Amino acid sequence: MTDPPPRASGVTLLEVRRLRLVEAVAPPVPSEERLAMDRAWCEAVQANPSLFDGPVVACAGLAREGPHGLVVTWVRTTYRRYALRRVPGATSCLPSLFVSVLQPTADGRVLVGRMSSSTAAPGRWQLPGGSVEPPPVHEPLDVAALSRHAARELGEETGVEVPAEDLTLWCLTRGANGNVGVQFLAPSRPAPLLCERFTALLSAETARGNDPELDRLALLRSEADLTALGGTHVEYLEPVIHRYFGPWGQGAVPGRSTRTTEDRQS
Repeated sequence: MTDPPPRASGVTLLEVRRLRLVEAVAPPVPSEERLAMDRAWCEAVQANPSLFDGPVVACAGLAREGPHGLVVTWVRTTYRRYALRRVPGATSCLPSLFVSVLQPTADGRVLVGRMSSSTAAPGRWQLPGGSVEPPPVHEPLDVAALSRHAARELGEETGVEVPAEDLTLWCLTRGANGNVGVQFLAPSRPAPLLCERFTALLSAETARGNDPELDRLALLRSEADLTALGGTHVEYLEPVIHRYFGPWGQGAVPGRSTRTTEDRQS
């Protein structure tokens, strides 16, 4: 299997049939970098008090395993470590590991959401999803666990409930800074139902005095629709939307068709 070259955004999309996750120990942070990290974290919290230093999974490596498999090496850390990205010359930065869900509509569109003002990236468009949280010490982090996390994120951010077993591993994305995203594909739903669930979620969150993670939804039919949204979006969104509406075809799962990617591009 040959991976497609990175797009202009620096993001590579990786086809995968088998995904294995292996836990490792997080490399230590040198003392001088730790001091700079703590300062950067305090500044970030002052700018956005909703940030919290909770547990999170970081990516420590990504490698091929056979012609159709990938291995992700992951470590336990906290969000504070990501503040090292604000420290010039830091050597102990770790890429993130996150999940996202492609939620299609019955008429061929894909749902995206805009991050609300209370989040770490206000106004940014992305697929429903989020950073992966580490499992309890004696429980595995595997594809089933990732799909459960992705289903939970979809429900919490859009109000759309999908059983984790109904999500299909679609592809991996690797960003310019090494961030790895595990993209899942959900079964298609009628567009009015998606909008209805999101409106109900916003009403419920507002009634409880909570700020929603997403403050707006959009349904994309093409890359042109993404451009028309304006504003900013996560680095993986344009390549994923391009690939979804491109060679793999709407709803297609890479590597599981009777025709290969090369066949479809010939």
